[in-house]
Amino acid sequence: MRIDIISAVPELLESPLNYSIIKRAKEKGLVEVFVHNLREYTTNKHRRVDDYAFGFSAGMVLQIEPIDCIISKLKSERDYDEVIYTSPDGEKFDQKMANRLSMSGNLIILCGHYKGIDHRIREHLITKEISVGDFVLTGGELPAALMTDAIVRLIPGAIGDEQSALSDSFQDNLLAPPVYTRPAEYKGWKVPDILLSGHQAKVDEWNHQQSLERTKLLRPDLLNEE
Repeated sequence: MRIDIISAVPELLESPLNYSIIKRAKEKGLVEVFVHNLREYTTNKHRRVDDYAFGFSAGMVLQIEPIDCIISKLKSERDYDEVIYTSPDGEKFDQKMANRLSMSGNLIILCGHYKGIDHRIREHLITKEISVGDFVLTGGELPAALMTDAIVRLIPGAIGDEQSALSDSFQDNLLAPPVYTRPAEYKGWKVPDILLSGHQAKVDEWNHQQSLERTKLLRPDLLNEE
């Protein structure tokens, strides 16, 4: 898999994309992640990528030309399954979407910034718009890093125990059950006996029941989803 991220502020992505699971997945050759500085595709001497909005609207808007240039260049070199735009009014990102995108070959993620991007980009170049929540951030770099992490960790071999990813919250529209580790007792606080019993079937049943109860209590909306 290859993920190309386009950003007007690429420095924001240096740390989250070069540590932990993403770093290990890159070192294993499971994924390639490239961050492209949008300013390198401008034609003006000041390397500006934004301008005032038409119609007296407030805020600055990312221009169409540099974005078209970088996307066209990337698409001339390889095929992409999706050209994604991070936008607060896009489709809500969730675990199901992460699962689907993890099976892609190549992805482009365009980070929004300022007031947004020239709408013609959304009409003609973008294939999928994604939001990470009903709130507005300064730019799309943090959502791009978030999505990349969620996608890459699902690639087979990215994490040591693949079953761990399959038991994460939201995989079955359920929250994950509580987890414990040593010591079995601390300050009188004990780990549930069933987890120390060694009976795998009973442990699995307990975990499922705990997932159901936690979901009913904390996220009942998940139980109504198909």
